[in-house]
Amino acid sequence: QVLLAASGGGLVQAGASLRLSCIAYGSSFNILVVGWFREVPGKERELIAAIGPGGGGTYYTDSWQGRFTISRDNAKSTVYLQMNTLGPEDTAVYYCAAKEYSNRGNYDYWGQGTQVTVSA
Repeated sequence: QVLLAASGGGLVQAGASLRLSCIAYGSSFNILVVGWFREVPGKERELIAAIGPGGGGTYYTDSWQGRFTISRDNAKSTVYLQMNTLGPEDTAVYYCAAKEYSNRGNYDYWGQGTQVTVSA
């Protein structure tokens, strides 16, 4: 069992940066793939980026490639999402999720979400 706690959201002005954190409790963090998703009312939850257990393998959905950066610190069981040059279109609830590396399907574990609001 894995518990995830996302934090770091807030209200910022356009152009600002934020770093979200996702701390994992429970099972071995080193075997987990962790992804960051976002959800906007009325739309499906979207995958932003994911990172493999060792940190060397990352994936970004095209929309966020170059502006957002995912990283992890296995010693702290934490995955980060650095978000730069934020705009109002980035307003959403951001979730982290995890699954074991051997799982090729959907994510099994989800955090509670952290709200990011960007004012114009």
